[in-house]
Parts: sequence; structure tokens; C-alpha cells
Amino acid sequence: MIKTTFFTLLEPELAAQLTAEASGEFQVQTHSTDLPDAEKISLVADADFLILFPARLSDEVLRAAPRLKLIQLVSAGYEHMNLALCSELGIPVANNGGANAIDVAEHTLALILGLYRRLVEQDRSLRQGHWNQVDSGRNTYTIHGKIAALVGLGHIGRHVARRLKAFGSDILYVDALPAPAEVEAELALERVELDEALSRADILSLHVPLTEDTRGLISARELSLMQPSALLINTCRGPVVDEAALVAALQRRQILGAGLDVFEREPLPSGHPLLELPNLLLTPHAAGITRDTWKRRGQFVFANLERVCAGGQPLA
Repeated sequence: MIKTTFFTLLEPELAAQLTAEASGEFQVQTHSTDLPDAEKISLVADADFLILFPARLSDEVLRAAPRLKLIQLVSAGYEHMNLALCSELGIPVANNGGANAIDVAEHTLALILGLYRRLVEQDRSLRQGHWNQVDSGRNTYTIHGKIAALVGLGHIGRHVARRLKAFGSDILYVDALPAPAEVEAELALERVELDEALSRADILSLHVPLTEDTRGLISARELSLMQPSALLINTCRGPVVDEAALVAALQRRQILGAGLDVFEREPLPSGHPLLELPNLLLTPHAAGITRDTWKRRGQFVFANLERVCAGGQPLA
């Protein structure tokens, strides 16, 4: 049997949906991420694989797992992992390979539609007895015919691009690497530099990992280049956007609005200035989390573990 330890904060029912995708050769033990390190150390001492959701593990626990062939993250980001120590110990680390890309892409569209159609305000005003108080003929918009710019065209960015294309949007993208020619042709994509994307986009949507290069990527200068009618959507990582600069831009109505699923500090503290802004739609880092996601994530996780067992390299 292949001993596999899963540390998670998921409710048992949801964790079971993920681990149900394991074949019979894997002996999977699920434990709380909140266990003390001393208990974790005893659980990983003879583990072949370690699955993490969320992706948090202390250096002491890492050093106590000499048999690990792979640390498999169920999330997309590596920023909470000590990758230098993993490398030193010879333990590869893989993320979820875009297994939640569909979920995040749909949530991105939901934020855009929620802002453009002012769904929260329309629902609230109708419940309060007001008919079309929002004045939809003046204050709502369509995605059709808009220019959308995607910053990052990985798994999630491509799913977003396909959905926006179906809505009739023209799509720009910003990425250090050009997309394959067939992808550019399929979606009629135009690759541009960030400043051009900022100045042309009606919708700017962020899909990059958090690195030293992307931290504060969208700050006061970048916001000043955006059109007054533009939306900013962030479903990747909070620190990619300078929140203080965004608050100032939204207060001045420098851009039309923003949709945020991620924040510099999570949970978002009560009394935060973002909570007071009417031209902002907020969700609690929930874009990649749906009831349907766990089966897809489990399929990817255990296919990756099987790949490593067969002597191959993990996908990420």
C-alpha cells in the first residue's frame, strides 16, 4: 500500500469526495491541518505522499518526512510553501494543475455580470419596494462588444477567455509567454504589453500567481491608465493589487468599479475601507470553491500521484 497523508480544513464530507478518486493502492489518511506539529510529524514519518489543502506546513514537519515522493497541493498557489527547503530535501511540490480553473472562470464572469448588471443593488431595491430604482437603461452594461484584457493566460485565463469570447467580447492578453498559435487563433487573442491593456480594456481581469514580480502589479500608476468606464476583476491573489490605491481610485470614480475575491489580508477586517465602497462587488476568496470542484481536484491529485509512482514527473 502507498501511504498518503492528507492535511486539510475541509469538512469530512467534502474531503471524502476528493479522496474517493484514489485507486485501491493508495492508503489515504485524512487529518486536520490544525493538528499540532508533534502529531503531524508522527503522521508523515513514513508517508510516501502528502496532500495539502490549504497549502501550509512547517519546516519541522517537512524535515520529518524522509520518504516523501511528492507534496501535492489541492490549491493553485505556492506562496505559503517553503519551496527552497523542499528543494533542499529533494521533495517535489505540485499544485492543482488548473483543476479549479472552471470554477474560478465562472466566478470571474459572475463578478463581471454582477457589476455590469448591478444585480445586488437591483435585488436589494426591489425587495425594498422600489421598481427599477437602479435605472437599468442608464446604469447597466453588456459584455458583448467590450474589450477584455486578461493579465495571465494560464489554465484559468484561457477558461475565462473562452467564456468572454462566447459573450461577444474582444480579448487582449498580457503574459510573459505567448499562447500557442492555435489558441490565439481559436479565440482571436491579441497579445499586448500591460500598459496597452490598461489603456484599452473595458474589463481588466487578473490571473497571475503571486510572486515578487506580480506583488503590487496594479497600483496607482496602472489604475491611472485605465478608462473611467473600466472594471477591474481580481480572482488570483490579493497583493497583486495595491488596495490603498484601488480604494482611492474607486472613491474618485476613476474607474467604473471592481470585483474582488481576494485581498491583501484575509479574512477582510471589519471596518476596512473596501467595505464602504458602493462601486465594488466582494466575495470571500470563494472563486475556486464549489461543490463540483472536489471530484475534479481529486482526479488530478491521484492521477499525479500515480504518475510519480510510475516514475514520471508530476504535472503542475
